[in-house]
Amino acid sequence: MTGSFYSRLRDETRAPKGACQAMAQRISDEVQRICQESDRIQASGDVEAWARSLGKHRLDQCLKYYHLGSRHGRVELHSTLSAIVYRYITPPQTQASYQARIALIEDFLQGFYVESLNAFRRETQLSDRFQPRTLLELAEFMAFSERYGKRRIPLPGRRSQQLIILRAQTFSKQQPPEVAIDIEQATDYGGEGDDVRPAASHQRVREEMIAQTDELPESSLRGRVVDELLAYLRDRNQDDCADYFTLRLLDLSTQEIETVLNLNPRERDYLQQRFKYHLLRFALSHNWELVHEWLEAGLETNLGLTPHQWQQLQQALPPKQTKLLSLKQQGVSDAEAARILGLTATQFQKQWTKLLEQAWDIRNL
Repeated sequence: MTGSFYSRLRDETRAPKGACQAMAQRISDEVQRICQESDRIQASGDVEAWARSLGKHRLDQCLKYYHLGSRHGRVELHSTLSAIVYRYITPPQTQASYQARIALIEDFLQGFYVESLNAFRRETQLSDRFQPRTLLELAEFMAFSERYGKRRIPLPGRRSQQLIILRAQTFSKQQPPEVAIDIEQATDYGGEGDDVRPAASHQRVREEMIAQTDELPESSLRGRVVDELLAYLRDRNQDDCADYFTLRLLDLSTQEIETVLNLNPRERDYLQQRFKYHLLRFALSHNWELVHEWLEAGLETNLGLTPHQWQQLQQALPPKQTKLLSLKQQGVSDAEAARILGLTATQFQKQWTKLLEQAWDIRNL
């Protein structure tokens, strides 16, 4: 396996043979260690396939950063990590603007890079004084930093969280006591003049915040609702609504959303109204069962209504909708219920959506 890693590094980089050999060996050693320590991999019956897959993933990451180069690689890593911690970096009870959070993230990541470099030295058995000084070494360090930040740390209650989020949650506004280390300062490679990372990173952070919805640490059921709603919007070519929804999940203010999406207030208001339209269609017709289960407002709980509200709803329903509701509560399929009521599938769905809207209005009075 080490030989195949070495061959790819020689074919795809301009690094010396010794550097390629050393990096190939480090990747191979790490993969073997992971495979030996993982009960799941050992029980899979195909440890070698796991080792090849893990090794390829790590090598692909390193080569990605190598081909991006020193400057663009730093922008990529900085933006990816910034987007993950964005919503966690502001201390509780504190309101911060987009620019203020970005400034805090800059401070936080300085300390995180120190931690990552120390972990890299420790896990690859390198000297305590090791600094990545070539493009290949820098690429390996950046790939490690991304994986290190995304590691899942077990928590009580069978939960887990990414390591970098846990670090961000305990981050204070003070600069950490360790000597700050910038990715560029970690290497003597390049000498490319002014650091463009902060300015270039801001746009990438915005892109990553929209793209990385899977990083949101939601509960299982809420996560399903989020995933289904995003899929619903994108299936209907409403990508701008999906972006708006994602930014709302990140707790951005109206002004910040306008900045990120490059909208004026009128355009943002129009987008917001369009999103609300699609949200209601999703919640009341497209996937009402999932949404109402999440809201604890399913049929088994009388659509989330109190006894008084439930009586109010039943009194307001015409006979056909009353029968429809009864059939639903009995677990009769939509097709069979439509046949019993003498309705087409479309008519049945419209009647049911109208009933849900009435319940929604009563519940939210």
